[in-house]
Amino acid sequence: MKETHTEAEHLAMDKADQSWIEATFESALWGTRFFVLLAVVFSMIGGIALFIVASVDVWHVVVSVFHNYFGGAHPANFHEKIVAELIGAVDLYLIAIVLFIFGFGLYELFISKIDVAERSAASKILEIHSLDELKDKLAKVIIMVLIVGFFKRAMHTTYGGALDMLMLAGAILFLALAFYFMHKGDSH
Repeated sequence: MKETHTEAEHLAMDKADQSWIEATFESALWGTRFFVLLAVVFSMIGGIALFIVASVDVWHVVVSVFHNYFGGAHPANFHEKIVAELIGAVDLYLIAIVLFIFGFGLYELFISKIDVAERSAASKILEIHSLDELKDKLAKVIIMVLIVGFFKRAMHTTYGGALDMLMLAGAILFLALAFYFMHKGDSH
């Protein structure tokens, strides 16, 4: 005996097959978001590595200061060298912070809210609610990295005359204006 199906029954069976295929595909597609964990984990590892490197640099400065002041030596350009090394360490700390904010933000946007952070009374700086918020936070820290980098380079530049000093003053003015406008819309 041959089974005959009406057109409505064929549509219902096709829809059931499509629903199963669609559900399977969407489930697999949704699961691919866990690849973001690679970026999260390696951002954290990179940030930790930079914190360690910057801390070792600061420790090197402390040891150098100790040896030079208590050892009786005082090499030429000692202050400039120490300040440059400390600025370099600050630069590394800021880049490490960029990696941490990036990692936390990706995790919160793609994987899950961090429950421990929500219960914590600590600063909400790592709390990210949208991609735009993540970009804004990253941009602010990156601008600070650029400002610190400018400061480090300005220290090592030799100035040949009044025009060079005027250009330095103009650059500092533009940085200050950029920093002002960057924070103008903030509520704090």
